[in-house]
Amino acid sequence: MRQLGLQHKTAWDLYQALRMNAGGGTRPTRNEVPDWSGLWVWNSSRGFLFDPDTPEGVVTTATLTPEYQRKLEDEIARINKGIEYDPISSCAPPGFPRWLAIPFLREFIVTPDQAWLTSETVNNVRRIYIDGRDHIPEVDRYPLYYGDSIGFWNNQTLTIHTNQLRAGVYQRGNPEYTDKVEAVEIWEKVDDRTIEVDVWIYDPPALVEPWYVKQRYSKVTDADRQLRIRYWDCLENPNNAVFKTPEGSTQFKEFTFSKPDTK
Repeated sequence: MRQLGLQHKTAWDLYQALRMNAGGGTRPTRNEVPDWSGLWVWNSSRGFLFDPDTPEGVVTTATLTPEYQRKLEDEIARINKGIEYDPISSCAPPGFPRWLAIPFLREFIVTPDQAWLTSETVNNVRRIYIDGRDHIPEVDRYPLYYGDSIGFWNNQTLTIHTNQLRAGVYQRGNPEYTDKVEAVEIWEKVDDRTIEVDVWIYDPPALVEPWYVKQRYSKVTDADRQLRIRYWDCLENPNNAVFKTPEGSTQFKEFTFSKPDTK
């Protein structure tokens, strides 16, 4: 899969090649789309590392440009000194591609024309348009947390191309990505309890070559159907009001253990 990414200069080139190999994609009926119902969680034994298959002792499997390698090393040095600030500490959305590697419950709603890939984290929704439309015209584009995503069905697999993204970080203590980042994903339910996603990330300012990772999501056991995706506004808790200090660490604003005044 890594070699497949290397064969294509851009994420769009890879997406086009995959679509051509699929004969332009299939047009399933509502009864033919795969059943991704239920609640799911990110499956990783490597903590918050964006690539769940990162070997022990390795910080990242990405091949970074010198500038972004230095950025990562500086960030790790700060973390080792106890100085760290996560961009989502202020209750901002995680953004994409980071969305692929965040915890908490997920729900996937698929139809022939759209797929809604949702996460409980800050109530985010990725809308994948699978009805044959193209991306937003370049003149109208601007960076978004989750970008603009289009895709196609190839029988039971969903291939996605995402662009128009904001800069961000893959996870805490992981590399940064720029607003030039684009991604291709292939989603497939491989058994009753597992969805696997092949991901190729292209980001020329930050990556020497496309970064290939495989993400996995496991279905949550919910026999009594009591689990729910809750609306999540982390600012409801006054202790979640945080700010970044001049030295780059996280600090809470007016931290208190008292209950908020409800009068």
